[in-house]
Formats: sequence, structure tokens, C-alpha cells
Amino acid sequence: MTLTIFAGTFNPIHTAHLIIAQTVKEELELGKVLFIPAYCPPHRETGDIDPVHRLNMVQLAIQDNPDYSLSDIEYRKNQRSYSLLTVKALLEENPHIKSKVNFIIGADAFKLIDSWYQAEKLAKLVKFIVVSRPDTEDSFIKFIKLKNIDYINVKTPLLDISSSYIRKKIKVGKSIKYLVPKEVEEYIVQHDLYR
Repeated sequence: MTLTIFAGTFNPIHTAHLIIAQTVKEELELGKVLFIPAYCPPHRETGDIDPVHRLNMVQLAIQDNPDYSLSDIEYRKNQRSYSLLTVKALLEENPHIKSKVNFIIGADAFKLIDSWYQAEKLAKLVKFIVVSRPDTEDSFIKFIKLKNIDYINVKTPLLDISSSYIRKKIKVGKSIKYLVPKEVEEYIVQHDLYR
């Protein structure tokens, strides 16, 4: 059995995240994809949004897909989120998993992998599934100094959607319809987030 994780800030989760997970799953013929919202990511600011809101929005976004599941492992730790510690904890919770953990990551984030917390140790535990747009080259690997890094590149549909773009639209009172699942849009309105 293999474990495939998609960790991120998801601030908020949006349609492109879901399409990326589905594309990776189908292209590589994987089982379930485990979404892991970061509690307190070291490389990103989450603003004044309580982490529980991001967790709840991911749950709402994936609830209709039996191939997606949610882990609150980083939320339960209630501390700064480091991928190495999360992967180690997941492997401890799932001792039957003997293979490397599939780790979905965007090409832009992958370029910075050398700066991640104990990146060498993380690289020994995971196989990076680097997602890039169809119009980009696989040149991201030339930025990486880590040796013997296990990765595969998966091209995903070209969707220019970002969480920061969605937050900006909300802040100025514009619609985010179709950028996020309907349930996430309703949750954002209900809890008056990102205003």
C-alpha cells in the first residue's frame, strides 16, 4: 500500500487544488489522496484566519470525492508545520506502509526544497510528485542541490487560480463563484472570512 499526500496552506482551498489532486491520481494510477492543511506553515503567512477554518473548508471541498480524505495531523500538533515531522508521524501511524510517501508539490515550491526543514531527511522518506503547467519546462530540477532526490513530474491543466487571488477578490467584494466549490464559498460568507 502507498500513501499519497497533498499538504498545503489551502487558504482557501480552490478548484485548481482539486483538479491537481485528481490529475495526479489518474495519471499515476494512485489510490486515495490525503489532504493535509498546514497548521502554521513556515514559508507562508496565513493572516488572521484560524487554522480550523482552513481545515473545515478542505473537508467541505473534498466531501463528495471518495478518493480524497482529510488529515488533521498538523492541526492536532498545534505548532509550526514541518513536512518532515508530518511524514514521520504519518509513517508511525501507518506502520504497514513500507514504500516512500508520494508527496504532491508544485514546481515553484519544489525549487525551494533545499531551504525546507531538514530537506535531506525528508527526501529519503518521500517521492516528490512535482506538478507543473503544460506550458512549462521541466527545468525546475536544475535549481535543486539535494542529491539522489526521487521525483516525477506530472503536467496538470493550465488554471491560473491562486488562494491569494481569491482572497483579494473577496476583500474588494467581488464574486469567487466557480473558483472554489460552492460549499467553500458559502462557508467563507457564513464566517465572514478574508474581509
